[in-house]
Amino acid sequence: MSTTHESAAAVTVDVDRSDPAYRSWLKEAVRKVQADANRSADTHLLRFPLPEKWGIDLYLKDESTHPTGSLKHRLARSLFLYGLCNGWIRPGKPVIEASSGSTAVSEAYFAKLIGVPFIAVMPRTTSPEKCRLIEFHGGRCHFVDDSRTMYEEAAALAERTGGHYMDQFTYAERATDWRGNNNIAESMYQQLKLERYPEPAWIVATAGTGGTSATIARYVHYMQHDTRICVADPENSCFFDGWTHHDPNATADCGSRIEGIGRPRMEPSFVPGAVDRMMKVPDAASVAAVRALETAIGRKAGGSTGTGLWSAFKIIAEMVAHDRTGSVVTLICDPGERYLDKYYSDDWLAAQGLDITPYSAAIERFLATGAWPE
Repeated sequence: MSTTHESAAAVTVDVDRSDPAYRSWLKEAVRKVQADANRSADTHLLRFPLPEKWGIDLYLKDESTHPTGSLKHRLARSLFLYGLCNGWIRPGKPVIEASSGSTAVSEAYFAKLIGVPFIAVMPRTTSPEKCRLIEFHGGRCHFVDDSRTMYEEAAALAERTGGHYMDQFTYAERATDWRGNNNIAESMYQQLKLERYPEPAWIVATAGTGGTSATIARYVHYMQHDTRICVADPENSCFFDGWTHHDPNATADCGSRIEGIGRPRMEPSFVPGAVDRMMKVPDAASVAAVRALETAIGRKAGGSTGTGLWSAFKIIAEMVAHDRTGSVVTLICDPGERYLDKYYSDDWLAAQGLDITPYSAAIERFLATGAWPE
């Protein structure tokens, strides 16, 4: 006769939640997302014309050529693969994001690709064009009156619907394989391989989630490159202050005028320790820089591109002053056609109280002489 102890020891509690139908759907969803990456040619690395005698090359990684027109296409792809492989994204259940910008457009695209609903939680003041692009890709816009409540409303909406809150500001830095898996940093170095300065002195990024700067910096450190990383921050963003004062609780009082970058709080995906340098760039300087870009290469770009380009110009001026040669890389984050009523509108500049004249003059003088204003 067995004892109670022996009977209890003989029992194995076994719960099997295997779901063949779900696993079949999952395999197909992952295949579709990976196939999208396979179909997409890598983005171009464009040269900005500089005087030959400087011995310095400036490149712009043109992320506006992705299917959804921005750098956020890479992020959305990574976030979807991360959510799918973690078992968070489920068939028929909505994916929800707190975003009124390019991330929402790109996530709507991937949600449609794998056949799940997408909801973007955004301020009621979001431009009709952004809403149109989200809805064009099959997404739905859910408005809030106070932009500071976007995070909480997105999480609550996911709870009510049984969906998944993607939370780009938490997961951007961990969803991308920074060691090298068709990430933006690996792509840059592959494209620079045959250039005269294949290892750039500096890469300049801008930060919205912080995921791009983290990916680039980690890759540089992992591959043991000497390249340094600069993050350019706009007005009305706390990243610069949080970084300079080592303050993870830094905040800003209002939202950034440069769409896609700058945050009112230190986001979990921003990795301060990976960054070598930061610059606080006036919004008027960002606008002057994107207008200078159009003059130089005939391409319009969004304001965040100007923030990074202004910082790249400053770094190059320092290299000229110290007779250093080499290369610098920054990004074209998204196309300027999305912002014709903002950064390319003199009326908008006047309404915002922004005077780009002194910054445009500084850029013109820099490109002619290499000198940077004090």
